[in-house]
Amino acid sequence: MPGLIRRLLGRAPDPVDDDTWRHVQARVRWIHALDDTRSQRLRALATLFLQRKTITPIEPLQLDATRRAILAALCCLPLLEFGEEGLHGWSQLIVYPDAFRVNRTHVDAAGVLHEWDDELIGEAWDGGPLILSWADVESDLDDPHAGFCVAVHEMAHKLDALDGVLDGTPPLPRDWQRAWAQDFQRAFDAFVADVDAGREVAIDPYAAEAPEEFFAVCSEYHFSDPATLRDAFPAVAAHFERFFGPIA
Repeated sequence: MPGLIRRLLGRAPDPVDDDTWRHVQARVRWIHALDDTRSQRLRALATLFLQRKTITPIEPLQLDATRRAILAALCCLPLLEFGEEGLHGWSQLIVYPDAFRVNRTHVDAAGVLHEWDDELIGEAWDGGPLILSWADVESDLDDPHAGFCVAVHEMAHKLDALDGVLDGTPPLPRDWQRAWAQDFQRAFDAFVADVDAGREVAIDPYAAEAPEEFFAVCSEYHFSDPATLRDAFPAVAAHFERFFGPIA
């Protein structure tokens, strides 16, 4: 009997059912760009996500099976090549109905405590939950080519953190990591210089905040506006084609 229990507990989870997956494909336009093999890989990853992660909606938001599968699919888009290892290290997805407020504190060099509120549409805590605004998830889905996908942005932070450092470089083989770091630093430095000088830039200026934000914002563009990313940062886009796989 114990052996049977172990086998039952260890079996692969049932995939997202056909009807639900058709609804996901209809709502998430980025999936239309995937070939059958990668679409089925995403479905399998979404199934694992639903099995392993607790999805907690904040009232009055209600999440039915289709909405949960949509969230799982969006969060797993960046894992199509990286695989299920990208789900390690955290256990909960918290979903607010809309943008949410977070209290921040900071002690400056003079020892003065500063406190303020941030209004956020997403957040990824190191080792903690991933947090999303459902209204902004839906906004991304309604305008899939605008360069935004908050779920991908926050999952990029989760991938970035897997090696213990938020620096815009996810875990990679050594040679690739070296080339990635060089190309990203060069692109980031040039982008920051353009933003600081007030020059018009092709992607969201928020990417200039830090290397990890540059990685996360560019990840959004890979899925939602890859042509703009290729034009702005061809070397970065080439790394993403390898890391995330082609999207268009």
